[in-house]
Formats: sequence, C-alpha cells, structure tokens
Amino acid sequence: MEERGILFVLSGPSGVGKGTVRKALFEGDINLQYSISATTRKPREGEKDGVDYFFKSKQEFETMIEQNKLLEYAQFVGNYYGTPIDYVKETLDHGKDVLLEIEVQGAMQVRKAFPEAVLIFLIPPSLEELKNRIVGRGTETEDIVKDRLDTAKIEIEMMNAYDYVVVNDQVEKACERIQAIVQAEHFRRDRVEASYKKLLEVE
Repeated sequence: MEERGILFVLSGPSGVGKGTVRKALFEGDINLQYSISATTRKPREGEKDGVDYFFKSKQEFETMIEQNKLLEYAQFVGNYYGTPIDYVKETLDHGKDVLLEIEVQGAMQVRKAFPEAVLIFLIPPSLEELKNRIVGRGTETEDIVKDRLDTAKIEIEMMNAYDYVVVNDQVEKACERIQAIVQAEHFRRDRVEASYKKLLEVE
C-alpha cells in the first residue's frame, strides 16, 4: 500500500520572506509539490498567473467559497487568499508531499481541516528586520506597513499552534532547516509503524 503524502504548511507574518524561501526550496532538489494559492490581490512585478498564484476577481473567489472549492481561505489587508482543495487531495492520495505557503489565518483553518498537517512557522530574526523587509518592497504605504507590523505581532503570539519554528535569518539556512523537517517527518514512528507491523505478521 502506497504511503499517503504529507501536507506541509509554511506560514508566518507578512514580509517574513515566505515566498522567497518557498522559491529557493523548489529550486533545490526537494521532493515536494507546491500547491498554488488563489488570491484577489494584484500581481506584483514578475509574478505570473498559475505559477505564483491563481489571480482571481473578488466575484470569482467568492464563487469558489460558495462551492466549497477551497481548503482554507482568509482576508488579509483587503484581499482574499485561499488554497484550491482538489489539487491538494489528489496529490496527497498519490503519495506525494504538498507544501502550502499561506497566511497565518489560513494555516489555522488547515489545522482544523487536516489535523495531521505539519505546520512550520517562519519567523524573522527581529521585528526591526521585518519592518525593513516590508519597507524594502517599495510597494506599501506607511499605513499599510504599520498595519502589517501590528498584525505580525499578533501572529507571532500564535506560534504555539505550530509544530516547528524556523528563523529566516538567511534564505539558504532556512531552506536547509525546512528540508530537515520534511525528512524527519517521514521517519516518525506513527507514520511507519503500520507498515512494519504488517511485515511482522505471521500467517
């Protein structure tokens, strides 16, 4: 019997570098499938529909909500973000691991819907560094920067809902830590126990 894939959730405050770390992970040799999120926010420079996100209108997104087509969704700074459910389920059933890169609100919904999911919280080295990263984007107004920092403080207090915490001080090191988590999860006793018990059964 094929082992079911593991659902990994990479989450953390806005500006912590989730997208940067996720892209670096998939540039390396890692056995993960990326589940692309849907969003109503406008594409940033260089982002492509169907690659970075599925960019939807508000009406399109709300139709997906009504039809229960999302594993999770959240509103963040005036925009919807969500994970299309069909791709995730099909990929896990085929024995492949899935990585979701989502906001904290969405991660809490996944925890309820998929208790077996492995939640990884990406955290900045400091709030000052987080502010520098948000400001460095050059795309946010002063009010939005303040809102994101206030939200980040609340989200960091939710750290205890996660299984692992990874500091994003350097992207390469953060990727190595996440890869170690993925490998370790496949060797957990409760994941391999059933297979080995079958080997020990006497006819």
